[in-house]
Amino acid sequence: MVRIRLARAGTKKAPFYRIVVTDQRSARGGRFLETIGTFDPLKKDALATVKTDRLSYWQGKGAQLSDTLDVLLKKAAKAAAPVAG
Repeated sequence: MVRIRLARAGTKKAPFYRIVVTDQRSARGGRFLETIGTFDPLKKDALATVKTDRLSYWQGKGAQLSDTLDVLLKKAAKAAAPVAG
C-alpha cells in the first residue's frame, strides 16, 4: 500500500520532517516516491506545508495518510481557515 507519511531529517535534537509518498514497507528514512511537503516542529507556529495538488493526486490514486500526518494536516487546515465574524 502507498502511504503519505513523515520522513525524519535534521540532526540530533533538531528534527525536521519531509512529507513523503512511499511504500508502506519501506523504512522511515528509506526510499520514497515523491516529497510533497515539509514540517518543522521547532518553529513557533509549527504547521505543515504541503503541495495540495500533489496530495490530492496521490490520494486519488489510493494513497493513505498516516495517523500523525492526518492530525498535522487538520491543524494546518484549521489555522488557514478564515475567521468568521
